[in-house]
Amino acid sequence: MPKVKIPRKSTLIDMTAMCDVSFLLLTFFMLTTQFKPDEPVVVDTPSSISETKLMDDGVVLLSMNKEGNVFFSMTGQNTRTAILEDMSARYKIPFTEAQIKKFAKMESFGVPIAQLPALLDLKPEDRKTFVQPGIPCDTAKNELVGWVEASMIAYSAEKSVKPKIAIKGDGKANFPAVKKLIDALQSKNFNTFYFITDLEANPNKKKEG
Repeated sequence: MPKVKIPRKSTLIDMTAMCDVSFLLLTFFMLTTQFKPDEPVVVDTPSSISETKLMDDGVVLLSMNKEGNVFFSMTGQNTRTAILEDMSARYKIPFTEAQIKKFAKMESFGVPIAQLPALLDLKPEDRKTFVQPGIPCDTAKNELVGWVEASMIAYSAEKSVKPKIAIKGDGKANFPAVKKLIDALQSKNFNTFYFITDLEANPNKKKEG
C-alpha cells in the first residue's frame, strides 16, 4: 500500500508588524532626541588611573581652559532656573522671563554676572563665537563661589541632598590658576570636590588571563 505523502508547506513569517514597529521607534527617537549644545570651552583633561565614575545628576561642574578661565555648569533645568533667580537677587541684576528660559537650557557659561544678560540675548550662532572671559574667582570679586552657593541651595531644596562639586581642568592650565580656583572654593569651606580626568591603563593592575 503506497504511503500517503503530506504536502510540504513553506514557513512564512509576516514581517509587516516588525517593520512598522521599527519605523515607529525610529520616528520616535528622531523627534524626541535633543542634541547637546556646543560647549563654550574646550578642555583637554589630563589622564589618571582613577576608575571612579562621576554621577550624571547633581554635579556642579567647574571647567577651566588652558588660559585659566573658569566656566560654570549645573545639571537640571529647574535647578538652573532657581540658581539664576538666587544670583539675580544677590547681585541686584534683573533677568527677563526669556533670559531665564534660555539660561535654564544653557549647559555652561563663563562670564561675570553683569555680562550674563547680554550673553543670553545673543543668537545661538553668535553665542558660539563670543569669547567668554570666565567667571571671576578672585578674592576681591569671587562670583564663582556665589554660583556654587546658589547651586547648593537650589539643588538641596529640590532633591533634599547636596550636589557634588567637580573640577574639569585643562592639562595645560598653569598651577597658580588651578590653585586660585581651589582657594576660592575653600574660602567658603567647600573642601570636597572631584577632579575629572581621562582614564589610562593602571600599570599596577594585573592583567587577567
